[in-house]
Amino acid sequence: MRPSHHALLPFVVALAGVGFLSLMDAFMKEAALLIGAYTATVLRAFIGTALIGPVWLARGPAMPTRAVWKLHIERGIVSAFMALTFFYSLTLLPLAEAIALSFIAPLIALYLARVLLGEVISRAAIGASVLGFAGTLVIVGGRIGQGAFDERAALGVAALFISAMLYAYNFIVIRKQAQVAGPLEIATFHSGVGGVVLLILAPFLWEPPAGEALMPLLAAGALTVAGSLSIAWAYARAEANVLVPTEYSGFVWAALFGWLFFREPVTWPTLAGTALIVTGCWLATRPARPAPIPAN
Repeated sequence: MRPSHHALLPFVVALAGVGFLSLMDAFMKEAALLIGAYTATVLRAFIGTALIGPVWLARGPAMPTRAVWKLHIERGIVSAFMALTFFYSLTLLPLAEAIALSFIAPLIALYLARVLLGEVISRAAIGASVLGFAGTLVIVGGRIGQGAFDERAALGVAALFISAMLYAYNFIVIRKQAQVAGPLEIATFHSGVGGVVLLILAPFLWEPPAGEALMPLLAAGALTVAGSLSIAWAYARAEANVLVPTEYSGFVWAALFGWLFFREPVTWPTLAGTALIVTGCWLATRPARPAPIPAN
């Protein structure tokens, strides 16, 4: 079977990338609660650049062409505000609940890939996304039904909705980037451009960083690099509609890290929703069946 017919390895790498980024979310929530979402987001971007930039430069790379620069800048702008709104929502909502609500993004991205990239949406990919989204609804319904939906929660959900819309478009840009640039270059410019873009808000939102936020920020920066490299590598080797369902595994990671970091309980709706998500991911990794050979 040719590699193009089976996306198992890219799928596993993308799954690991989601895990890295989910753990990063936990560290970023801790940092954002200490020094504010804006300051934490800017520092994470520059820490990530400082970690990955020298590795990319050590390979003696050619500078990006003008067309590639446009993609780097486009994704940097989109991801900067995507990250800022998301990390702000983490200061208002529980980690697992925020991750679950953000799952609207992969669903949007699945169909954006069809409109903007011309990718064919397979029945398995559609089924996987439907199952993943159904699992998300089960989890969200269980969690929101147990708590009050106050003004802070409403603001958090609004920020997540903005972030999810940007995240959906971000998937499409990743796919384009992965065809013209390597993972190290993508990770370097992703962090660097995003940090520079956010500096325009520094006069209004910057808060002096506290010393206790340094360790979670360093961890978040390293995990951002690891996640970005993993996802860029995967998207260079498989179509977006195959890899998008891996994003639903983020809730599984968030439930684990939410319990470890913040002692968030894992409920029965969480387990039921996770079962649907895992089923959807399994469907997405199944190889496409070869077309039947017509009889003579």
